[in-house]
Amino acid sequence: MNVLETEWWTMALPPEWWADSEDDSILVGDRDDVGCIEISTLHKERGEFSQAEVQEIANTQSDSVEKWDKVTLGDFQGVLGKFVEEGAAIREWYVMCGPMLLFITYSCDEDNGGMDDAAVDELLDTLALVSAAR
Repeated sequence: MNVLETEWWTMALPPEWWADSEDDSILVGDRDDVGCIEISTLHKERGEFSQAEVQEIANTQSDSVEKWDKVTLGDFQGVLGKFVEEGAAIREWYVMCGPMLLFITYSCDEDNGGMDDAAVDELLDTLALVSAAR
């Protein structure tokens, strides 16, 4: 198992997955090119994010999601929404830990929707805050 490490968080990656940095986000995908995870990290200038703030951000930013479900991914808590758009099956997470908010998307062809859900959930469940960021 490999470990993807950023300045603020880490995530375990099986050998069949790759990771790359692009602009302000991290891209993660499997070698079969079924789909891709994109993770962006945001920081609150003062205080910590609350569940209500995360829900409000999700509602404001993603008008395609009809229903948000509460979720815990490793050290992070927040919401998960799903939708289909322009032939792509998309899952979005807004999760926080203290003053940090992660915006995560997983997208794949609509025909492959659900195929990697368990593997993606397993990966995201390993998200851990870097101890210096606490």
